[in-house]
Amino acid sequence: SDTHVVLATLKRSQSELSSFQRKVFKIDDHMGIAIAGLTGDGRSMSKYMRNECINHRYVYESAMPVGRLVRQLADKSQVCTQRSWKRPYGVGLLVAGVDAAGPHLFNTCPSGNYFEYKAMAIGARSQAAKTYLEKHFESFPAATLDDLIRHSLRALQASLSEGELSAANSSVAVVGAGMAFTLLEDDAVL
Repeated sequence: SDTHVVLATLKRSQSELSSFQRKVFKIDDHMGIAIAGLTGDGRSMSKYMRNECINHRYVYESAMPVGRLVRQLADKSQVCTQRSWKRPYGVGLLVAGVDAAGPHLFNTCPSGNYFEYKAMAIGARSQAAKTYLEKHFESFPAATLDDLIRHSLRALQASLSEGELSAANSSVAVVGAGMAFTLLEDDAVL
């Protein structure tokens, strides 16, 4: 919306005996990411982003602009596609953040491309969620935080092929003007 960005993810486990893998990571107080793809690559990208934010805060005594960090991350990803001794990162990111210019939602690809969106879905079976978001995106700028969370969960529900969406298998992250990056899991999602 004009004031907040919401990330919603589905918790999946590889098998019945394993636990869920985290797909949402806090980068800084004003920024966080959601990943789709190889979790290990997502963790290394989040570590890189955290270090860049810490260095920027130390040098400039202010929060790093979201667009600048996404551009650096895209450059880092793109270099891996040209070097023969490195494999490309196998992870797509949704970067949600707020800075002096307002709230931002970026999508980065392993190829090094990045785009800013009003609403976006990535990952397995994301086309149904994209369709839902395309139908309703015109109401997002004026939406309240609760409405944004409802829309994100409805889009996530649209991408499910089996089972029901519940507080146990979903997580929601929120960042906005005057609000630090907050992760809502389990009972807090309700």
